[in-house]
Amino acid sequence: MSLNLASNIQENSRPVWLVDGAVLPPSIPEFSRRFAQHSGFTGLAGEGLLLPGVDGSVAGYLFSIGLDKSEAIYGKLGAMLPKGNWHTERHLSCSAASFVLLGAYSFKRYKKDNAPERSLYVGPVEAEANRIANSCNYVRDLINTPTNDLHPEILEAETRLLASKHGAKVSVIAGEDLLVQNFPMIHAVGRASQYVPRLIDMVWGKEDAPKVTLVGKGVCFDTGGLDIKPSSSMLLMKKDMGGAAHVLGLAKMIMEAGRKIRLRVLIPAVENSISANAFRPGDVLSSRKGDTVEIGNTDAEGRLVLADALVLAAEEKPELLIDLATLTGAARVALGPDVIPFYTDDDSFAGELALHAQTQEDPVWRMPLWKPYAAKLASKIADTNNVTTDGFAGSITAALFLQRFVPAGISWVHFDIYGWTNVAKPSCPVGGEAQTIRALDALIANRFG
Repeated sequence: MSLNLASNIQENSRPVWLVDGAVLPPSIPEFSRRFAQHSGFTGLAGEGLLLPGVDGSVAGYLFSIGLDKSEAIYGKLGAMLPKGNWHTERHLSCSAASFVLLGAYSFKRYKKDNAPERSLYVGPVEAEANRIANSCNYVRDLINTPTNDLHPEILEAETRLLASKHGAKVSVIAGEDLLVQNFPMIHAVGRASQYVPRLIDMVWGKEDAPKVTLVGKGVCFDTGGLDIKPSSSMLLMKKDMGGAAHVLGLAKMIMEAGRKIRLRVLIPAVENSISANAFRPGDVLSSRKGDTVEIGNTDAEGRLVLADALVLAAEEKPELLIDLATLTGAARVALGPDVIPFYTDDDSFAGELALHAQTQEDPVWRMPLWKPYAAKLASKIADTNNVTTDGFAGSITAALFLQRFVPAGISWVHFDIYGWTNVAKPSCPVGGEAQTIRALDALIANRFG
């Protein structure tokens, strides 16, 4: 069911009583109170109950946030609240209101949606909560959309649409022009698709403002290339453009807030397909940096397209360079689907991010750029290989591969995201998921205003 945050209490609005256990507030009418007590309401986190009045009408809705104080539980209120107009009896924080909207999300593109509208007044945080939650739900929509409706051409169109709403500028290098302008690895990975590979470049903000650059992996579908994935591993590969979705969602947050930065978004948009001209295991590719890369596995393609984009991003020496990518299964083995590993040599950034991640309930965990593991990427015939031979520390070695293409002295951070929820949680239905961008938005706001 869809839910909108109201800017004021609507006509015929009914109260939502929030409790942190089974003890009911005195504002609940006596008849409704007795109904709750006899219904078996326990006050466990996420429990909701529709309360009748004496005349049989709806008196209000009872919802327990439990005792653990995690505001993510408000997502269940967004999912369960019945039709009609509602208002919480006390004002919610922006974070709590955002979780309400995140929990109410559903992907509606391919199903008829006859669900009744619902509105909820939560206090004066409506605009800010919408900015955050709508950006996250935008990420979810992009990830949930199958590749036949979100291939590289359409990803470019989505970027142009977002840019047009905020006065940003977009330029694109596509097809053979990638070779002419020295993006050989982006071209190699995407050349086998019917949709030509491209590098999407969006810029927003004043030229003299601090430069923040976001790079997102835009592999719209990953067959694994000639090192083809088994069919079971391809089922979620529409989400392999999750990094691109995330940088667009974060850009949406930033532009709507009017942050005082010069924002640049770079998306290498490709399909890793199979045809007669697909790149092969054992090929040696040139990179924009000039280093040569031996292809140990064509299924490790994301790091290749990111590498060319990172070299371009670093050329203008941004104050902050962030990349987000659905890069390795090893990250999920290490930390599971919900906690996102990140890599950086900037200790100040890492400490600041950890604080914002905790405040926003947007979990991340710093992983080491363990330099001795870089030797595992050695090649006998090229400057580096794109994979190791032993399979150990896969997320770390992928990050080390990317670091090779970022010059020293630039504050760079790499996120190895999952972009998906396998098991529903209070604020996260099954499907595409926005991860880390609420924490990053808070960090950028704190740094740059």
